[in-house]
Amino acid sequence: MAAQTGLGEPRGPWFVSPDLHPDPAGGWAVPGTGSAYRRHRRPGRLLAGLTVVALSTLSGALAGGWVASQDGAPQPAASAAAVPAELVSAAEKTVPGVVSVLVGGAGGRSATGSGFAIDDQQHIITNDHILAKGDGRQVTVEAPNGRRFPAEVVGREPGSDLAVLRVPPAAGLAPLPLAKPGGTRVGEPVLAVGSPLGLSGTVTAGIVSALDRQVRLGTSRHSAVQTDASINPGNSGGPLVNARGEVVGVNTAIATIDGNGSIGIGFAIPIEQVQQTADTIIGKGG
Repeated sequence: MAAQTGLGEPRGPWFVSPDLHPDPAGGWAVPGTGSAYRRHRRPGRLLAGLTVVALSTLSGALAGGWVASQDGAPQPAASAAAVPAELVSAAEKTVPGVVSVLVGGAGGRSATGSGFAIDDQQHIITNDHILAKGDGRQVTVEAPNGRRFPAEVVGREPGSDLAVLRVPPAAGLAPLPLAKPGGTRVGEPVLAVGSPLGLSGTVTAGIVSALDRQVRLGTSRHSAVQTDASINPGNSGGPLVNARGEVVGVNTAIATIDGNGSIGIGFAIPIEQVQQTADTIIGKGG
């Protein structure tokens, strides 16, 4: 992907699958640092180069196709499923509460990501790694209507990769409803909403692929919601919502093979952890 000014990039805390181990010769160096990136290969391993990277955005859409029937008439391909009407409604409810997060710091360091309002006090949830990459010194939030507001950093929790911002009341952001703890089910449809490559209000659809998936985020291990909804650079911090428009998690990472982009395996911080961390941060910081 060519470098684009002001857009996110697939960098941030790096994740390694708990089932894979660093190469004794010194592998798993982060691409882009100038170090060699080596993969520890073992017989019988199908995906020996699997890594998971923290992200800053999301993009993509449901794919469809047509195949010709025996009589020549075009028919929908088996993989081209119609979008459930409830997901359309969920998108309409969610997009107005999702923002772009723009972070600028010293030395030209910058980062972009996504976030969403969680209450009528204009508190916004996002990923901590976005603030860390941009040095967290100047944070701006862009609302769905294009208006920009300076954001106060209420608090950060690097261990859970979550942060809380607050914007002025004039922003008028609509808070998103949070799903009930323990209510998420494998196979249920979900939407990932955010600002991939600066494209605000982008929505992609998928399902919950797995629950309680253990991944390492930096030095910490986390239980994540796994999804096949398309997540790409710039979507970090955006919500993963169910068909009722309730937030079930915060989009944080994807799995890659040799660092070559999304392979349809993404991870979100579960809403139970998000709510607990947010309550703690807001309680301390106001």
